[in-house]
Amino acid sequence: MSSTKAKKSAQRDGHAAAAAAAAATGTVVSMPPSAAAPSPFTPIANYAFLSDCHTGALVAPDGTIDWLCVPRFDSPSVFGALLDRGAGAFRLGPFGINVPSGRDYVPGTNILATVWKAPSGWAIVHDGLTMGPRRGEDKITPHTRPPTDEDADHMLVRTVRCIEGTVEVELVCEPGFDYGRALADWTLAPDRHRADATGAGQTMRLQTDMLLGVEANHVRARHVLHEGEELFCALSWDDDAPVPTTVEEAIGQLEATTRFWRHWLARARIPDHEFRPLIQRSALAIKGLTYMPTGATVAALTTSLPETPGGERNWDYRYTWIRDSTFTLQALHYLDLDWEANEFMQFIADLERNEDGGLQIMYGIDGRRDLTEELREDLSGYAGARPVRTGNGAFNQRQNDVYGAALDSVLLHTRRSQRLPRRLWPLIHAQAECAKAVWRQPDQGIWEARGKPQHYVSSKLMCWVAMDRAAKLAGIRGENTLAAEWNEVASEIKADILEHGVDDRGVLCQHYGTSSLDASTLLAAIFGFLPGEDERMRASVLAIADELTENDFVLRYRTDETDDGLSGKEGTFVICSFWLVSALAIIGEMQRARDLMTRLVKVASPLLLYAEEFDVATGRHLGNFPQAFSHLALVEAAGRIILVERMEELGA
Repeated sequence: MSSTKAKKSAQRDGHAAAAAAAAATGTVVSMPPSAAAPSPFTPIANYAFLSDCHTGALVAPDGTIDWLCVPRFDSPSVFGALLDRGAGAFRLGPFGINVPSGRDYVPGTNILATVWKAPSGWAIVHDGLTMGPRRGEDKITPHTRPPTDEDADHMLVRTVRCIEGTVEVELVCEPGFDYGRALADWTLAPDRHRADATGAGQTMRLQTDMLLGVEANHVRARHVLHEGEELFCALSWDDDAPVPTTVEEAIGQLEATTRFWRHWLARARIPDHEFRPLIQRSALAIKGLTYMPTGATVAALTTSLPETPGGERNWDYRYTWIRDSTFTLQALHYLDLDWEANEFMQFIADLERNEDGGLQIMYGIDGRRDLTEELREDLSGYAGARPVRTGNGAFNQRQNDVYGAALDSVLLHTRRSQRLPRRLWPLIHAQAECAKAVWRQPDQGIWEARGKPQHYVSSKLMCWVAMDRAAKLAGIRGENTLAAEWNEVASEIKADILEHGVDDRGVLCQHYGTSSLDASTLLAAIFGFLPGEDERMRASVLAIADELTENDFVLRYRTDETDDGLSGKEGTFVICSFWLVSALAIIGEMQRARDLMTRLVKVASPLLLYAEEFDVATGRHLGNFPQAFSHLALVEAAGRIILVERMEELGA
């Protein structure tokens, strides 16, 4: 029996013994929190994601906007019921009915369509953060990148159409500005079709063809729709927004948004394959998590959704991680979305660097460096998971993998674009020299552990990536002396890893001096540290597949074997499971790769989205949502399987 299986068996025996003892003594045993416990909070995977590439919203199945930050992704929330049921929400739907008959995206878009069966009829609701032709300089979220022909309206538009019988429609809008700290003061227009909400220095306008009434800090309306009739409401946070005043105008803005998303998606190369719907939705999610004014990509839409039910592993992911850059570029180039890839690369090039020339591990979507973390003790947290955090204290950690992620991105982009921009050379040189200077030092690792620094193998690996890619880039530039020097350092790092980071079984370990496993060593396969046929590579991938999984889904590491500075267990990591698919394909284990990919496809949310983690015990999603990293790794894994299948078809 493997050590991992022995541990699991011992844990089961321990639980059984504890239960037997409790039964004998009448003691009540406290069980760990469950992701499936009864709760007024919507399951994470049941949310729909809306985006206008400036901000995003989450829509619960009952038609309530539970999360919206304006005017951009990292602003304080105005609807924050996701983290506290009293922190603001906005519902539009049939009165007294909370469970819809069906929900899906309008094909090829990030617009949501929800079908409702009411007691006396049927209705369909459309929700979208609208986009349309550019109206001049954006004063709400100024652009540093060249503006495109279409841009955000800074507005949420919702329409309802009765398709049979009659349906009584309810509107309830109760903003909670500044994460619920300030309730709205409403001013109602004389015609009762418009109301302005102010709080915490912000103003929003609600326009509708329903008759509004103000009750304390919220606005309500009710109206009976008959078959063929439609109504609308629009919420804007830009004084110059083209707010619709009729249902025809509202429908026109949703149609313009539909055209934007479909025209954008038409540029993507998505293979005709069973994975096509999943890749398409991932592309739309990745684009939807992109901040158009700068080209940055947020790691996720949300903050503080728990990795452990009721636990403290709650982080703010509304920022840009440099380590995501190489996966972002890989996915965008694979999909032929070269404009977005170039925008992201320019964002990286513009970032202010540390005194040594190195990049921080993460930045704000506007490029800011200070992401000081704060605790929001006034918020209950999602299903009681506290603390709620804004900002991210890991921004100034030492994580030596950042240099490799940046330089792999530059090489990938250079090869794709067939040119090495002059402005990138100082960045390349600085990152290479930083990696050269720090690769022997311990750090916090790719998972941003808040425990003691260690010599993490994945950090050394990414320093090898940095020197290897820098040498190749130097060769492209004609800097042959530097290329030779950096190649020599890459060889030295590889030798050090293989001497100190491999256990007696020939398996890459989490860090020097331990035999514990870590899913981040799968990057050795993905980045070509060792060839797929190398026995150490095979042994490392198979060890993770066999020993670092729960029901075949991959853990980052085992929390009882890792000093990450936190308590509690966490779910399996979606990105790590997709990495395993890619790694299995690389070592030639195609059937296992396909089997795992099939399982991952089946656990996607009802709208084909993924959070950060998956709890195998309950089938629930955990962590921030939707998670860009999960979707980026999905595109990579699907691409590897499709490539092998196409080669097999050709008899190669």
